[in-house]
Amino acid sequence: MFNGLRTHMLRADTSRSPGPVFVPVIRSFTEEKFGQAEKTELDAHLENLLIRAESTKHWTEKILKQTEVLLQPNPNVRIEEFLYEKLDKKVPTRINNHDLLGQSMIDSGTEFGPGTAYGNALIKCGETEKQIGGAEREFIQSSAINFLTPFRNFLEGDFKTILKERKLLQNKRLDLDAAKTKLKKAKMADARALAEQDLKMTQSEFDRQAEITRLLLEGISSTHAHHLRCLNDFVEAQMTYYAQCYQYMVNLQKQLGSFPSAFSSNNNQSTASAAASISVPILPLSAPLPANSTNASSGFTELQNFSGSRKARVLYDYDAAGSNELSLLADEVIMVSSVPGMDSDWLMGERGNQKGKVPITYLELLN
Repeated sequence: MFNGLRTHMLRADTSRSPGPVFVPVIRSFTEEKFGQAEKTELDAHLENLLIRAESTKHWTEKILKQTEVLLQPNPNVRIEEFLYEKLDKKVPTRINNHDLLGQSMIDSGTEFGPGTAYGNALIKCGETEKQIGGAEREFIQSSAINFLTPFRNFLEGDFKTILKERKLLQNKRLDLDAAKTKLKKAKMADARALAEQDLKMTQSEFDRQAEITRLLLEGISSTHAHHLRCLNDFVEAQMTYYAQCYQYMVNLQKQLGSFPSAFSSNNNQSTASAAASISVPILPLSAPLPANSTNASSGFTELQNFSGSRKARVLYDYDAAGSNELSLLADEVIMVSSVPGMDSDWLMGERGNQKGKVPITYLELLN
């Protein structure tokens, strides 16, 4: 960001000595401390720019550190990744906790038997955990490239340049203060002429260094704009990651909801109850509860205790998990009735000549 400005600085200030003149600077600094020398104050605009730069550095460091903790909670792993980066070596791909959990679920499900309800469910959960693990790796990689790296580059590059130029400005200010003190103390005409010439030269060097420092500090506005774009990238990466995880879990929930509650036993021996396939209705995660849920609940209880049928409005889409169920579309109106011996979570639904079980959690009884 500041490369062009650095080139301009080198061309504009080729007269800078390789190092500060220590004796006058130390003497001037000491005299300032004891109130014996005049202290040249920086203008208010430059002081405000310096304060803003320090604040930017402080909060950039803090945000960078906390983001690193968020992306990698293990401090030992963070140190290891830092060393890899400093050695300019590729960080090895790590198996994250979702991967480990997913593999354990898949292995246990395979041992219990994919043909069993529990084994099949474990395998599906394990596959989903691995999908989440992959999404987490993509999120961390994207955040590191688009968010952490620009913040780190500012601290290790641009801000170090600001510190260097600010230190040079401090030295030029002390030189200027020393020249002013020298002029005040000069009594002879020759000494005063020499002191005035020295003051003019140091004033010019101070003004030039103040301008260079000011240009660098004003570049902080560009840094803020760049960091704002990085922040947008980070938020988008988080949004993508959480949306992927949500979708994976919704798909898993649907798969688990379609499992029969009675399935083949863990030793793969069929049972008489295996034929009775009872699906568990799954309420959509984002679905709000009906405002009259209490009244609806009592209405369902009344309907289940007595014979007869009622109209009901469908709240959410529902895909039938078997031939004995009825698929539903949100906002349609169907007739529902209770059947003796049916699970309390279900009613018999009718739409024209179509008939099948429907979950009560997807329905709202109409008066």
